[in-house]
Amino acid sequence: MERKVGVNIAVMASGRGTNFAAIIRAVKQGKIKANLALLVSDQPGAGAIAKAKRANVKVALVKRGDFAGKKEFEARIIQHLEENKIGLIVMAGFMRMLSPGFVRRFKNKILNIHPALLPSFKGAHAIKDAFEYGVKATGVTVHFVDEEMDHGPIILQCPLEIKEDDSLESLEAKIHKIEHRLYPQAIRLFVEGRLKIFKRKVKIASR
Repeated sequence: MERKVGVNIAVMASGRGTNFAAIIRAVKQGKIKANLALLVSDQPGAGAIAKAKRANVKVALVKRGDFAGKKEFEARIIQHLEENKIGLIVMAGFMRMLSPGFVRRFKNKILNIHPALLPSFKGAHAIKDAFEYGVKATGVTVHFVDEEMDHGPIILQCPLEIKEDDSLESLEAKIHKIEHRLYPQAIRLFVEGRLKIFKRKVKIASR
């Protein structure tokens, strides 16, 4: 999806690609003035791939089983990112931890979204974990990626009250709705150059 403006964005996704779809819409609507240049996926059956093809976004399928080790696997991904002159990497359900070396190579240029209010409920089952723990509120976090899991400086957070009549399914639907709004906002702030990192704090500069 070439817009001939701003930053080249790569999205990395392993699954359905619902956040990827929200990013596609935001770019089409001009809310994110950037080039959605590449989708990287490790799963040939990922729904995100079909969404990329419909939106005319280039796809790089990099299957982990085709490589001897993680280093070689990531090297191929890096090759695709550099060939496409990527300035921002957006993690959207890519179900593999990036190595510290990968993260350092793209320091402060990788974003992730997490379905909880970090630092609470880290990991792959955050919505379920929060629901079963019985907390009264959870939410969504967008953060920079660093060498640790679900740990980097926080860009945006949105809280969500858990109602007494919520089920896990209804809570998941509410969380995803917030994600689809919050992630494009954070990406827009990045491409506009409005995010400044001071140690663990992210300052959002005015226009």
